[in-house]
Amino acid sequence: MQDPLADMLTRIRNAQMAEKPVVSMPSSTLKVAVAKVLKDEGYIAGYQISSEVKSSLSIELKYFEGRPVIEEVKRVSRPGLRQYKSSDDLPKVR
Repeated sequence: MQDPLADMLTRIRNAQMAEKPVVSMPSSTLKVAVAKVLKDEGYIAGYQISSEVKSSLSIELKYFEGRPVIEEVKRVSRPGLRQYKSSDDLPKVR
């Protein structure tokens, strides 16, 4: 897989469009870190790592009044077009 983070975001987007309560994917340190930030910021209800033969990450999606809490999610910096910003240039969430 070329871009595991983009795959994670696509799985979340597709699961929310299908109104699924949980989405699963192969786990990695980066994906777990992103899931932790999403949980801490209130965008997902929770996440769980199952460590069987291959570990998988299950993300419990969050909805408010039947609508997904995450309205739009996209990857800005991607392998074909890297974007670099200082921490001062990043927009504040909320």
